[in-house]
Amino acid sequence: MSENSKEDMSNKISQPFDGADSDFKAGMTEGVTLLTGDPKSAIIKLSMPMIVAMLLFSVYNLVDGIWVAGLGPDALAAVGFVMPVFMILIGLGNGLGAGVNSTISRLIGSKNKAAADNAGVHSLIFVTVLSVIITIPLILLLEPIMVAMGADSATGQAVIYGQIVFAGTILFLFTNIGYAMLRAEGDAKKPMYAMTISAVLNMILDPVMIYWMGWGIAGAAWATIISVSIVSLIMLYWFFVKRESYLSLRLRYFSYSKKILKDILGVGIPASFEFFLMSIVLVIINLILVDVSGTDSVAVYTGGWRVVMFAIIPMAAIATASVSVYGANFGARRFENLRTTLNFSVKIGILISLITAVVTWVFAPQITLLFTYTPESANLAQFFIGFLQTMCLFYPFVALGMMSSSLFQGTGKGVTSFVINLFRNLVFIAVFAYVMGVVLEMGQVGVWYGIVLGDIFGGILGYVWAVLYLRVLIKHEACINSA
Repeated sequence: MSENSKEDMSNKISQPFDGADSDFKAGMTEGVTLLTGDPKSAIIKLSMPMIVAMLLFSVYNLVDGIWVAGLGPDALAAVGFVMPVFMILIGLGNGLGAGVNSTISRLIGSKNKAAADNAGVHSLIFVTVLSVIITIPLILLLEPIMVAMGADSATGQAVIYGQIVFAGTILFLFTNIGYAMLRAEGDAKKPMYAMTISAVLNMILDPVMIYWMGWGIAGAAWATIISVSIVSLIMLYWFFVKRESYLSLRLRYFSYSKKILKDILGVGIPASFEFFLMSIVLVIINLILVDVSGTDSVAVYTGGWRVVMFAIIPMAAIATASVSVYGANFGARRFENLRTTLNFSVKIGILISLITAVVTWVFAPQITLLFTYTPESANLAQFFIGFLQTMCLFYPFVALGMMSSSLFQGTGKGVTSFVINLFRNLVFIAVFAYVMGVVLEMGQVGVWYGIVLGDIFGGILGYVWAVLYLRVLIKHEACINSA
């Protein structure tokens, strides 16, 4: 690249949310047109492919749990003990993805393609360096972490499973960043294809590698690594060979920008810590459950929580799609569209969650059979049913929290989203679970109700905060326009 070209790019990047990029219209794709149009239409069209993809991926998680459950309670508990650490990794990828999504969608909304391209290259370089830094410590420190978490008889299997999975750190982080860049430009179909391929491969490889090849819990880990590797290759082909995306991810478009990196990390780090908080809460819940009911209660919580995560997939998909819509409209300073997006996404989310709650409550016994089909786990059936039916009580409030968090992430207010989730996870969920499970001596049932109450209070707090934020934002913009 010539010195003049570099200078031109630097000028465009120095103020990434102001002005229009002359290349914007020339590079317009269907996804970008969708993002910059009607927010209700954008939410529906972006969220539907994501719901399909995330449901399929969650089906894999359920199937994975079913196959692992066949190895006995210790194997299922082992995955449960690894899960909080794995969630930190996935949370890091999702958090950075939220930062990338927010930054790029805001740049697209402000019609600054050069900065959007540069932000994409920044994110790929950053995630590569980060993966190299954290992989080795994750593998080496896993055993003492499992011991500290009270894995007990499940420690050996937890270490085997975790070390294989964490060797693929760069794959998990790269795919999350790739999904985020595609969503940021309004393309929800490619992430759907990639996640579907990953889920189907996992479901095929799980029984083959766990039972047919006789690798046990290590087979479940290798199935995950192989599937995510193949998806990574597919995404590399899309970005660097096929080149159909709005973003141009070439090193020649890279020009270091402190502002772009700050924007990505300003949302990405708080969002990552949100998942870290979830992992801390999982550890706390596991410790409380071990204390009041033993490791079998961890197996119930681990298996049951997979069902909960499956049930809230539609809300999560809508919230994830909304980040791009919020970002594009914020970048374009169409603040009334932010309110429209929040209200519309919350209404859809509540409707879906009510239906989900009823279906889960009615079919809880049938769902439970998936995790208690072996003689070793049959005695857990009544506890699985109780857990699933208790969790139904907070589903309608999930939409409030998720849609509010996506608003703050999309507008670059990552710290606000983090503070809300800090209250939800540590102040509400952890405290209520401890008080009801230990102090009130209600056992694992008390822990379940503590989780429900914590999520309800957290969802309400997030929604009220979002409404007040939008009221101030719109009023401030109106004052500027009338001045």
